[in-house]
Amino acid sequence: MIEMAVKDIQKYYGANEVLHNVSFELQAGERAVLIGRNGTGKSTLFKIIAGLLEYDRGTLAIRKGAVVGYLDQIPDRYNTYLVEEVLNEAFYEIFTIRDEMRKLEKKMVLYVEGELERCMQQYGRLQIQFEHQGGYEIEEKRRRICTGLKFSEEFLYRPFESLSGGEKTTVLLGKILLQQPDILLLDEPTNHLDIEAMEWLEEYVKSYPGAVLMISHDRYFLDRTVQKVIELERGEAFVYYGNYSDYGAEKQEQLLQQMQNYQVQQKKIKAMEEAIKRFRQWGAQSDNPKMFKKAASMEKRIEKIDKLDKPLLDAPKMQLDFVQGNRSGKDVITVTEVCKEYGEKKLLQNANLHVRYKDCIGIFGKNGCGKSTLIRMILGVETPDIGQVKVGSSVKIGYLEQNIYFPDEEINLLEALQHTFTLSEEKARRILFRFLFYKEDVHKKLKNLSGGEKVRLKLCILMNQEVNLLIMDEPTNHLDIDSREMLEEALLEFDGTILMISHDRYFLNKIAKKITAFEAYKLVTYEGSYEYFREKREEKISAVSTMQYQPKPKSQTVSKPTSLAPKIDQEEKKGREIEKQIEEVEQRLVALDVEMEQYGSDYGKLQELYEKKDELQTRLDGLLEQWLS
Repeated sequence: MIEMAVKDIQKYYGANEVLHNVSFELQAGERAVLIGRNGTGKSTLFKIIAGLLEYDRGTLAIRKGAVVGYLDQIPDRYNTYLVEEVLNEAFYEIFTIRDEMRKLEKKMVLYVEGELERCMQQYGRLQIQFEHQGGYEIEEKRRRICTGLKFSEEFLYRPFESLSGGEKTTVLLGKILLQQPDILLLDEPTNHLDIEAMEWLEEYVKSYPGAVLMISHDRYFLDRTVQKVIELERGEAFVYYGNYSDYGAEKQEQLLQQMQNYQVQQKKIKAMEEAIKRFRQWGAQSDNPKMFKKAASMEKRIEKIDKLDKPLLDAPKMQLDFVQGNRSGKDVITVTEVCKEYGEKKLLQNANLHVRYKDCIGIFGKNGCGKSTLIRMILGVETPDIGQVKVGSSVKIGYLEQNIYFPDEEINLLEALQHTFTLSEEKARRILFRFLFYKEDVHKKLKNLSGGEKVRLKLCILMNQEVNLLIMDEPTNHLDIDSREMLEEALLEFDGTILMISHDRYFLNKIAKKITAFEAYKLVTYEGSYEYFREKREEKISAVSTMQYQPKPKSQTVSKPTSLAPKIDQEEKKGREIEKQIEEVEQRLVALDVEMEQYGSDYGKLQELYEKKDELQTRLDGLLEQWLS
């Protein structure tokens, strides 16, 4: 069943045509993504579908009775609400029915003669309506969404106005998911989510009963959720079936075929034009009007040909290339036994990390676990409460922050580059051109740049500073997919060390050679890509679940339950205490392994650490035997 059909939609902003004859369909239960370069009209099309924007031509048909849910902007009216009240807006109609039922319940208690039967009939109708709209499932729905998006009980009672922009967007995403509209429009749904929340959202979208249309640059998320890719290019929509990787392969194949057809047609037209030229020459030389008629007839044939557009094989992309500086020493960053707290909130406890020359490490952890704090300690902006963070010799750091800020935002792009590197205008323009800043773009003031433009400018500056250690906090934020791919290519060629925080799993998988995760206030490094880390994490979760839920052996004798209860409670308590000790010893063993890597050439220190490890391993074996008994 077709939920929505877009047919030949056109949209102009002034004289500028943004959408040109856009057509596609969305079936019930289908999950599709709308992709395209920044500025191709994706958000405009979303607003048209949501009924927030008029279109100039074409038709938009939405199934009768279908509800469209779209997160566009943060309404001011929620400023006086608590988070819980914003989420409850999703159940406004159901709560209205519930309130009517409660009023009737009070009336029926009074038992006014002549009204009881009428009240009971009305109550019955409302109850059916309440059940049909999912009134008895509200708590289950809300619990599922709050768990998935990590909304704690404390968070639910925070004033909505006090939240950050990312938190507000996530709350409104939760509200829309609770509404369960027939057509769900999600604009960058993975922004501001940590990886665990993204993985939960993946499963939610895959099992969503309605139709889903998204705008997203998260290629990993798209590979795992969508069945159809709709690309907006030059104002038109091109539909590909499959996930994002399937789209990439199919598009390349189609482009090559289109180029071949275009070249064949151009060759034919050129041959006809040459024939026309010859006919006219012959006609002039022999004064033969038939030759001119043939030339005119062939011109009409050329005019009637449905000419193919030349496919865009090489669209403009950022030309990223790092200016290589002197290499750093072997030991780039050493974090030793670091402890860090903010008030009562513990972030790191006896944490260790060793970053070597040419390492490429992705830092992974939940929101608020201390990733950005670790970066600030490396940059020297903050200091650890206990322990040491040491940056090695000859290290020159380039830092790409998450929220990019320029000291003077009143200057334009050209001035920013000239002030940083003392360049001529011509050379500054050439450099900016490589980062897709053309003609009058270079006169834009920094305060008027979009998020993506700020990232491109910052990358432009960093890549010309001869750095040998790149520290990046969410580098792919605000970049379209083409720009992300260009950044990946540049980083793969970078002859230095990379340390990055990122929730872009596709990006991590392609670039990172190690993943350092925040686990129980420690830094645990996995020697592999994000997929390797994910596999190892699932193995750990599975192992813990097996230990916790291992079935107890059945008793051979039957005794009174009451007489055994105190003994069972005591044994379970003792078992939990042993499990806690096992976890602590395992964490200390992991920390020892990290520490031993740092003293690869210090035999005396290694011997000392090996003895400690043997003692801990012996203790762990004993605890495991106790637990099994």
